[in-house]
Amino acid sequence: MNFITQSRAKVTLALVAINVLLWVGQILPGSHLTEQLFFAPALATSEPWRFITAGFVHSPSNPLHVLLNMYSIYIFGQILEPMLGRVRYLALYLVSVLGGSVAVLYLGDPYTPVVGASGAFFGLMAAYFVVLRSVGAGSRGMVGLIAINLFFGFIVPGISWQGHVGGLLAGGAVASLYAATRNEQQKTAQKLGLLAIVAVFVALAIYKANNLSL
Repeated sequence: MNFITQSRAKVTLALVAINVLLWVGQILPGSHLTEQLFFAPALATSEPWRFITAGFVHSPSNPLHVLLNMYSIYIFGQILEPMLGRVRYLALYLVSVLGGSVAVLYLGDPYTPVVGASGAFFGLMAAYFVVLRSVGAGSRGMVGLIAINLFFGFIVPGISWQGHVGGLLAGGAVASLYAATRNEQQKTAQKLGLLAIVAVFVALAIYKANNLSL
């Protein structure tokens, strides 16, 4: 990756840096960062910020967790961010994190803590797939990559497959909106569409959180 590409992926680099710095904070002796930022469905109503913060912390006992997630996000981010622009790319990233947490709310155990940027990673993969399809490029390799990553999420213990599925759906929805509103005249429609997607996830979260069986 050359310097020019790096300079056009500043949001990606900032997100990676934030995740790494928070992980360092998590492993400091006496740190309570993990407990303060993880997501669990049982905390959805009382501490809703965890829907997002959980996507920025990782397993403090497994450095590979943060390293693999950050490497994957770096790879896809350096491609997508210059294409989408910083604001739209950041929106894609955050909505994917939100979508992953909402899926955990619906499909996960209420008391099982979940951490990691995997939802964002799956959202970026889905977005890249949509981009390839929208420009008529071959996307078979991306289908295989997504399928392999989903498969490992289902068979490897301790991985939140729910977050993967939610991030995939959220990222795909946002990228499909972007692809359908590419023209300059469609900027307002794009913004309204993005707000609608966020509103749907928020509404789903509120409904489930208020009807959660604990």
